[in-house]
Amino acid sequence: MTLNMADKPRFFQTTAIDYPNSRPHIGTAFEKLGADVQARYRRMEGYDVFFLMGNDENTVKVAKKAEELGQDTKTYCDEMARQFKEVWNALNISLDEFVQTSEPRHHRCAQQFIQKVYDSGYIYKGKYEGWYCEGCEGYKTETEIKEAGGVCPLHKVPPVRRSEPCYFFAQSKFQDRLLKYYEENPDFIQPESRRNEMLSYVQGGLQDVNITRSGQAWGIKVPFDESFTIWVWFDALLTYFTGIGYATDDEKFRQWWPANIHFIGKDITRFHCALWPAMLMAADLEPPRLVFSHGWVNNKGGKISKSLGNVVEPMDVITRFSAEAFRYYFLRECPYPGDGDFSWERFAEVYNSDLANNLGNLYSRCVTLITKNYDGFLPSTAGTEPGVIYTETDTETTVQQVQKHIEACQYNQALDRIWRQILDPANQYADKKAPWTLVKTDKEAAKSVLYDLVESLRCAAILLKPFLPHSAETLYKSFNFPQPWETTRHEDVWVHPRQAEDLCVLAALEGGKVKPLFPRIS
Repeated sequence: MTLNMADKPRFFQTTAIDYPNSRPHIGTAFEKLGADVQARYRRMEGYDVFFLMGNDENTVKVAKKAEELGQDTKTYCDEMARQFKEVWNALNISLDEFVQTSEPRHHRCAQQFIQKVYDSGYIYKGKYEGWYCEGCEGYKTETEIKEAGGVCPLHKVPPVRRSEPCYFFAQSKFQDRLLKYYEENPDFIQPESRRNEMLSYVQGGLQDVNITRSGQAWGIKVPFDESFTIWVWFDALLTYFTGIGYATDDEKFRQWWPANIHFIGKDITRFHCALWPAMLMAADLEPPRLVFSHGWVNNKGGKISKSLGNVVEPMDVITRFSAEAFRYYFLRECPYPGDGDFSWERFAEVYNSDLANNLGNLYSRCVTLITKNYDGFLPSTAGTEPGVIYTETDTETTVQQVQKHIEACQYNQALDRIWRQILDPANQYADKKAPWTLVKTDKEAAKSVLYDLVESLRCAAILLKPFLPHSAETLYKSFNFPQPWETTRHEDVWVHPRQAEDLCVLAALEGGKVKPLFPRIS
């Protein structure tokens, strides 16, 4: 059964938009991978998903980078957007919309929104003086600078003293409303550690925010005073509106807002959990349902930094190995709510152990044995109940556990369940029964063993679809399974009935060998 689109529950999710002053690195990609798993999972659950990403272009650092290269800023931004989308396509990120903040539709969105907040009385003119970090494109408090030893806590450079006329957003007026919202919506900020940080931050007192800049040619003009441009953060957060039609398509906007999840890095939690909901309240709009603040990816224990020369680009990994290998490593090895680590040595170790020797080897064994000994066809297996492989957890329980972990963005734990409760036992079962030996003396018994192993691969393929979409489809389509990929009802996808026809292998051998899913790294 296929649900009518009008009957499907909506699910709107976003990632943080990226500064295009350099190409994305593995930490940037880590965020997108986690969001992609959620989007793919929700589609399998029957949701109508809208997945939005984009680039944050109205920044001083982007204009400076274009100037360094002798390029027009807009031309530079468009080329970087092409390069970013090239990486996301290579990683098979299933986004539905990509927004550039230099687009006319975003300018219209930002100007309409700031005008509405101004008309509501929450923006006023004044003068601001403080310590400004150009890397953050924002002011730092005396306390933040002092605790960091006289530098910006994030960029480790001394901020500069800056004084300028400006327009303020009256964020302080929303302190009590924010705390009440946190209380009434305890899951709004995840994980719990980030929620506690935000509670402490807001309880400590909110200040009004300087939301304009003067003397900048690049950016979005303030509609009620065109001598100013809109501060990049007040503009950037509105990207989430631009992609769903704010100021251009009111019906579409009402259809999708509020967002179900904003995926962001932990360094921008304050903007998304204090400033952003306050802005929305000022415009009489609902805050997002949930902000998930993920951790960082380090390189051999050190923070990824261009100045340190330890930046690894996603394409470095993809071109040497594959997008599927990239996806698996970061989703399995790096806990999404916390920090993870990358090294080429650990990458090879995880790849060989989990992908080449475990999943890939099980698949190759099954295809090879069935093709060579049964001409690719196992008769009288239609609707057959598989034998007992699992010693601790049944398939239905494993499915429920995987679902729970994915919904909590605990992707490494979901993958651990699939390996520990399906693939590891299947490989142990194969070693114990040794169908490659058994087939020489009892083909019927070996057939039963192979059927059991292929059933394990079927279950694993369905559960792996959000994580390893290409590999999951290869696994599934290599056998004569009923295809679940286009079905939409929860029970059809996750607890799919066994094949109504006898099992057969559709994957061909090349030179007597099956093409490996994951060739071993030597």
